[in-house]
Amino acid sequence: MQKFLRLFLLLGCAAQLTLAVQGATDIGVVNVNADSKTIPVRVTGNTPELNALAYQAFKAHGRYRLPASGPYTYEINFTAVGATQVRVDVTKGMAASAVFSETVSGASARNALLRAADLAVEKTNGLGLKGFFTAKLAFISERTGKPEVYTSDLFCGEVKQITRDNAFALMPRWSPDGTKIIYTSYFKSGFPDIYLIDLAATHRDTFMSVKGTNLGARYSPNGRQVAMVLSGTGTSEIWVSDAQGRGLVRKTHSELVKSSPCFSPDGTRLVFSSEPGPQLYVMPVNGGDMRRVTTGLSSFCAEPDWSRADPNKIAYTAKVNGSYQIAVLDLASGKNEQVSHAGFDGQEPTWLPDGRHLVYTARDRRSSVLCILDTETGVSAPISKGLGASALQASVWAP
Repeated sequence: MQKFLRLFLLLGCAAQLTLAVQGATDIGVVNVNADSKTIPVRVTGNTPELNALAYQAFKAHGRYRLPASGPYTYEINFTAVGATQVRVDVTKGMAASAVFSETVSGASARNALLRAADLAVEKTNGLGLKGFFTAKLAFISERTGKPEVYTSDLFCGEVKQITRDNAFALMPRWSPDGTKIIYTSYFKSGFPDIYLIDLAATHRDTFMSVKGTNLGARYSPNGRQVAMVLSGTGTSEIWVSDAQGRGLVRKTHSELVKSSPCFSPDGTRLVFSSEPGPQLYVMPVNGGDMRRVTTGLSSFCAEPDWSRADPNKIAYTAKVNGSYQIAVLDLASGKNEQVSHAGFDGQEPTWLPDGRHLVYTARDRRSSVLCILDTETGVSAPISKGLGASALQASVWAP
């Protein structure tokens, strides 16, 4: 039991799931003066809904700024041309010379706008960045009074409640193809077991239920393997199975508490947290010694997420000067940098597909909200305040 409590506290779940959003007017907001690194744009939509969503999207993107008045490098206009189609028109400079125009279809007008906005980003960012506005989220929220799994678009629109466990649910993770969500819940036995939800069939199966704790399940990039933390042997160890939960292989062997396994982009390595500290460790998926990754930033390094866009970048949570902040480690250069600088705690980073931005949980004593963080400028923008309830532990899926 003592080892389970240590693992639970290491994951940071106990404190976060008791939070509400009342009174949280500024949590997650960080504005920085980065004019030399940003592009001034004017963004408009021809309906109030499209206008608000377009503004929110570009406000959250650290490459752009939206000044109250000109001059603008680009003007980006969105026009609804059907129930599920939006036209994007981009012009440049005071002469308003045409850059491009395209009509984009989506599952809804909202989805079409986000798709069109991604095109606009790719045409105008100047750095070769990939768009990320069409990414989807799976996350935990207490909208019904209990922590349940929800999905939404990146800006917490078109929200769907996925579970109705009426129990403690945590750590949802997408399958690479976006058709399934794997997560941990206490709903059946009163102990943490891992479940797999088929989103199309709205069907749930028990993925892993062995003696002790079953936590932190996460798919490999090709979807053929799942890494997780199991304590059936008496200690919390990293195990890997196939996509059906079969063929379990134990990867670590020590008395130390471990958590948050994540595959490298090529699927050959795992990064995870382990005591003492905790600190970050990397090991081969096919077997071998766990090797500590020296960060030099903090004695507490947890919740790693390996970027799919840049195989050298790992984001993680670090405790710095008494608060939790987001940091990024560059394996190639050895550079380790604190990328959030806020007066609130930042935890649970997960990369967006451009390899520059993250979704993370911002929290204080009263609130817990999801935010987008630009790791280059430190700009942070809340994206989940409209839920009216806490939101945390996001997982990103990009089509």
